[in-house]
Amino acid sequence: MLNQTLVTEFILLGVTDIQQPQPSLFVVFLAIYFVNVAGNGAILTVVILDSKLHLPMYFFLGNLACLDICYSTVTLPKMLENLISTNKAISFLGCITQLHFFHFLGSTETILLGVMAFDRFVAICKPLHYSVIMNPRLCILMAITIWTIGFFHSLMHSVMTSRLNFCASNHIHHFFCDVKPLLELACGNTELNQWLLNTVTGTIAMSTFFLTLLSYFYIIAHLFLKTQYCSMLQKALSTCASHFTVVLLFYAPVLFIYIQPASGSSLDQDRVIAIMYTVVTPALNPLIYTLRNKEVKGALNRLIRKKL
Repeated sequence: MLNQTLVTEFILLGVTDIQQPQPSLFVVFLAIYFVNVAGNGAILTVVILDSKLHLPMYFFLGNLACLDICYSTVTLPKMLENLISTNKAISFLGCITQLHFFHFLGSTETILLGVMAFDRFVAICKPLHYSVIMNPRLCILMAITIWTIGFFHSLMHSVMTSRLNFCASNHIHHFFCDVKPLLELACGNTELNQWLLNTVTGTIAMSTFFLTLLSYFYIIAHLFLKTQYCSMLQKALSTCASHFTVVLLFYAPVLFIYIQPASGSSLDQDRVIAIMYTVVTPALNPLIYTLRNKEVKGALNRLIRKKL
């Protein structure tokens, strides 16, 4: 329970272990956060307001945009505060709350990317049955299921971590509260926590990753075997390429950190990699989708002209 611990607050050492304010890094990460919120906010707005985008693909894209905004907001504001402040403390409850929402949104996005790959598989390989299979009721049900699984997966980690005793150092070698750096500080046996992290989180990540790869394998095979027109092939491959780019940018660092054994990585290495999937990737997602998607660009242009 929360009152079992001797530690009432943690010190987040940040991106680096330098304790002095770092205004240059603050400006860089603030700019990236602004790009993230503005870009994903624009996608979410056009998906909601433009009736031409009320399709399964854009419904899930809207979910992804919402997740990316929230995902970065869980970690970046606190990191930005710590970059210009000498007080880097976070309460025990605040730390567990941050951990919970980080894994909640992260695992939800992991499963969502797999569902988006399945949506593209049905659209390209089963076009005549697409509207029947990916009907609005199923899409909403899938979205609710995705968010629910993510919530309970995260709840498992936050409850199990909150029950640990922290009686040694309270300095977290990270810029946010995550399970792995907290396990480094815990007293007593943490084998169950480590097993849950590697097995449950690893299973979710690996299974959705391989299902995503399988979906794109069938898509590419179908396109080369069935599509006779170069323009149609190019358009379909372009859409898949943008989706697959997002998948690689998100999955690669996540799998690297959470699948390998605790002894196989350093906390400094984990911090650098975590910047990729918590800061950089959410900001790149809207650029990848809007630059390669004519429908989204058209919807943005219509919305801007309407406002002007």
